[in-house]
Amino acid sequence: MIARAARQCSKRLALGALLLCVAGASAGCAKPPVVSLTTGPRDYTPADYEDVYERWTREEEDFAWGRMTDVLRVTATFESWEFRWAYVVRYAEDHSLVPDARDEMLRATLDDAASNHRFFVTLAGDQFRESNLAGRGSAWRVLLISPDGSQSEPIDLERIRRPTAAQQVYFPSVTTYREVFRLVFPATREDGSAAIPVGADHVILRFTGARGRVDLRWDLQP
Repeated sequence: MIARAARQCSKRLALGALLLCVAGASAGCAKPPVVSLTTGPRDYTPADYEDVYERWTREEEDFAWGRMTDVLRVTATFESWEFRWAYVVRYAEDHSLVPDARDEMLRATLDDAASNHRFFVTLAGDQFRESNLAGRGSAWRVLLISPDGSQSEPIDLERIRRPTAAQQVYFPSVTTYREVFRLVFPATREDGSAAIPVGADHVILRFTGARGRVDLRWDLQP
């Protein structure tokens, strides 16, 4: 009976692993779109927000096959110039902002886009305390990686303990099972170099540590 139970357990594990592989292969078929960091006016309506959100959002995970569990699952939205424009248009419509207030909000966020690369991040790990990126016990180092391999560290890392109604609606990866953060990287490093050089064909947001690594990649139009 023990041998039979062991065989059944092995079959279940094998089936689970196969299903995970199939799911991963299916997900890999839908390659994320190439996006652009070009600035300039956008002609968006509130209904365009979901499409823009999808273009600028990436999700990946690190899976420990030996323990059959997720080590870390991360979703991040790059708050680019394009994303910010679409966000303000949607936010202004939902909150009935008058044109002057909407335009001021747009000017402020676009000015910030020239100085900072911002990411809205939600994540879940198998070790809850280690998943708090802002905590002393965090197992993860976060880096922004340019095509030549140079790295930038965040200048601000804010843990959002109680996401607002707007954050829950505009960032659907926010759930009660995930930690939520805002990450800020300088557009220009202390040595004067650009965190994302002009003509870069991609940028990577990396979560790395002793337990594993997750890379979120945005392919860019040079």
